[in-house]
Amino acid sequence: MWGFRSSTLASIFLLLLVAMNFSVSHVSAAKHFQDETDRLPLLEFKKQIYDDPFGVLNSWNHSQHHCQWEGVTCGTRHQRVIALTLRHKQLSGTISPHAGNLSFMRFIQLTDNQFHGEIPQEFGRLLRLRVLNLSSNALSGKIPANLTYCSEMINISLAGNNLEGKIPIDQLSNLKKLEIFYLGLNNLTGEIPSSIGNLSSLIGLALEYNNLEGSLPLEMGLFKRLSIFSAAENKLSGIIPASIFNSSAITVISVADNYFHGNLPINMGLTLPNLKQLAVAGNNFSGNFPTSITNASGLESIDLSENKVAGQVPANLGDLTNLQFLNLERNLFGGNSTGDLDFIASLTNCSDLSVFSLSTNNFGGNIPKVMANLSNQLTALYLGDNQLSGTIPQGFGNFVNLIRLSLEENYLSGVIPRDFGKLQNLQLLVFDNNDLSGQIFSILCNATGLYHLDLSFNLFEGGNIFDNVKIRLVVLCLLKLESLYT
Repeated sequence: MWGFRSSTLASIFLLLLVAMNFSVSHVSAAKHFQDETDRLPLLEFKKQIYDDPFGVLNSWNHSQHHCQWEGVTCGTRHQRVIALTLRHKQLSGTISPHAGNLSFMRFIQLTDNQFHGEIPQEFGRLLRLRVLNLSSNALSGKIPANLTYCSEMINISLAGNNLEGKIPIDQLSNLKKLEIFYLGLNNLTGEIPSSIGNLSSLIGLALEYNNLEGSLPLEMGLFKRLSIFSAAENKLSGIIPASIFNSSAITVISVADNYFHGNLPINMGLTLPNLKQLAVAGNNFSGNFPTSITNASGLESIDLSENKVAGQVPANLGDLTNLQFLNLERNLFGGNSTGDLDFIASLTNCSDLSVFSLSTNNFGGNIPKVMANLSNQLTALYLGDNQLSGTIPQGFGNFVNLIRLSLEENYLSGVIPRDFGKLQNLQLLVFDNNDLSGQIFSILCNATGLYHLDLSFNLFEGGNIFDNVKIRLVVLCLLKLESLYT
């Protein structure tokens, strides 16, 4: 009896060993198969790279598990590839369609390389994909419409490539979770369809530097979370829908160099309280400067240049204490009257102001003395082509960081203040077509980086202006002295 039991137990133990060995072998085989499932597409990806100047892919070999390869990230649970991150590596080649077999992939980030060819259609099979960032490469062809199957997508960034054709918004509008959609700096054409309003989660939409045309659809006002909207340098036209100016989350509106017209809403400073950048230059906007803009207290940059905006600049513009960039050139501002530049007094509150341009308008009167109290962070000051008269006030020497100064084509008279000699960083100085007089003493002694100097058509006195002046003429690219003296 005991012999039978012992024999039976021995048989059972043997069977268990066989079963366990089979199970381990099966698991090992399954694991090996699982490894190969992702390893092989990665090796195919590597095959398409013909230049790897930093040796980033040297680790992509059989000496270690592919989850340890540079730029590859695997999930902890299944050891499947979930991220491919090879940014700023100067890789050259095409993107292998085999990458579409990495079925657990969530993040593809290949920005700032030299990939060319088309975006693989197979990316539409990556149903878990959340981020596709291929910006700053040389990719061509069309945007794959079948990215619509990537329903988890949050970020599509394809800016800075050579993509062409229409934006497949009708298909991609299915991406309800999409927050970032950056397509700038491509060759995209066509109109922006109304179905773009279905991308209800959008936070950033960048379409600048393409060839898009037509008007902006009213449905863009449906974006309740939109913070950044950039469509500069296209062929867009019409009136910007009022609903866009009612989206309180917006921080950036950049639509420069298009064909938009109409007035800027007078209440935009109230409806856009979080606005930081307003760039509408190079359009056909008219009407007056929206005085409510001072309510958007976080504004850092205003560019209204090259439009037809008229009237006076708000006297309290300096309430925008964070202002760094103010460009109003080539408009119809001012009335050739003595109070046109009164608003400059308020700008003394803007301690970070670095670029300030009023060129080519109708500003009259004198340059106010308070101008000298503007931020010493100024690097560029343009007041040319207006109706300004009187003398240049003392105090410009306070602008120790000034690089570019333009006062041309006005009716300025008198001498150039001696404190101009403090402007050591000047590279451009333009005074032509005024009535400036007196001797040009060595105010330019320390401006050793000056490369553009125009003093022509004034009433200066004396002899050679370069006596004791130490300008490095090898740097000077433009020197105009016609009719310099009386």
